[in-house]
Amino acid sequence: MSCIVGIIENEKVIIGGDSAGVRGLDIWVRKDPKVFKVGAFVIGGTTSFRMLQLIRFSFNPPEVPPGEDVFRYMCTGFVDALRTCFKNGGFMTVSNSVESGGSFLVGYQNRLFSVESDFQVTESVDGFEAIGCGESFALGALCAMDTTTPATYRVQKALEIAAYRSGGVRPPFIIEST
Repeated sequence: MSCIVGIIENEKVIIGGDSAGVRGLDIWVRKDPKVFKVGAFVIGGTTSFRMLQLIRFSFNPPEVPPGEDVFRYMCTGFVDALRTCFKNGGFMTVSNSVESGGSFLVGYQNRLFSVESDFQVTESVDGFEAIGCGESFALGALCAMDTTTPATYRVQKALEIAAYRSGGVRPPFIIEST
């Protein structure tokens, strides 16, 4: 349960997230952030705080090879290193020979990517994205907002709307940018 929102604006990526920890019908506000920086990357995620701790403290994304397309890098070098990190940290799930991780947004080189639990990488043509249980509320809010409004405000407002409508989203909201 969560809501993570990302927007590309003026050659940077802004990602914001809530602070809810949810187990069944129980909810608590966590001190450890769901949104943080890892080198040149800004990352915000859902699924598991353990996953986020591994990405934040153990993940070392490899350098992008000179001349390599960033999307190709995200689908190969980035995801391959991430899978190794998850395996070493005891987070990887394997069922019927299929590996699973978790879902998170990545801002890198003025681009916004979503990494899904099956390790596929997506890049929306909209210039914004949201994931988590508040995703549909946040996306609706982003679609309805004036794009000339500053991105940090739009991220904050989308998170507020998701928190108003979703039982699994809670402030305080953490917002970071590349």
